[in-house]
Amino acid sequence: MKKMSRTARATVALSLIGGVAGCAAGARAGEELPTDPVGYASAEMLPERLAADGATIWVGNPAARSTVETFEDPRCPVVEEYERTGARELKELLLEGEIKAQYTLASFKDIRLGGNGSKRAVNALRAALEKGKFVEYHAVLWKFQTEVEASGGFTTERLLELAQQVPGLRDAAFDQAVRTMKYQAFVTASEQAYENTGDDPEGPGTPTIIVNSHSIDGGLYGINFDRKLFRQMVKDLHDFPYTWEKVYEPLKEQAEAENAES
Repeated sequence: MKKMSRTARATVALSLIGGVAGCAAGARAGEELPTDPVGYASAEMLPERLAADGATIWVGNPAARSTVETFEDPRCPVVEEYERTGARELKELLLEGEIKAQYTLASFKDIRLGGNGSKRAVNALRAALEKGKFVEYHAVLWKFQTEVEASGGFTTERLLELAQQVPGLRDAAFDQAVRTMKYQAFVTASEQAYENTGDDPEGPGTPTIIVNSHSIDGGLYGINFDRKLFRQMVKDLHDFPYTWEKVYEPLKEQAEAENAES
């Protein structure tokens, strides 16, 4: 995983302590940003739906002004690190109702590592969406990802076993969907959507995080794995959209220049 240089990280941290957006209530002079509706009491209450493209999954307040796009492969250990760090803050922001998330679920790790665990996990997540349980099941799969990968991977039986931890998820229809790979078309479409993102024909890598069309990669990639910095960055880009050009993009370039010199 690429880390920010110490100098760049310190600069980011200093910028985030009230200095990034200290001149207004979220808009440029003369602009007014709409108010986001009230949030949700628990993860179970978060809206979730299949996107119109049939390849991605939306979570959170549909009217939220800001979007965090997340690209994940269930077998990727770096995604597991992200889910333990920045993603926890994303979930809190989803509950607050100001942010919505778009998930693109890749399965390229099966090709690189062998087996079909990623495809089976993505299919099972799609089956959970059909029951309105994507958020809860997604959390369970990542909670046990490291253990599962070390002990046989996301097999059909292991996916069903983990589904038991989500109340109301398992029934005959869900079990059949998992056993028969009912949503294979979604698995294929989601992988294709992943590969079509960015300039690399094999896809941008996982995790890839994009906040309001800004890729948090290169010199800023390390922010994805720092809960405090990640939350503040997403909030800044939500409340003060111009901070990308004023603060984050220059910091990204600075960090990349320092990394090139080291």
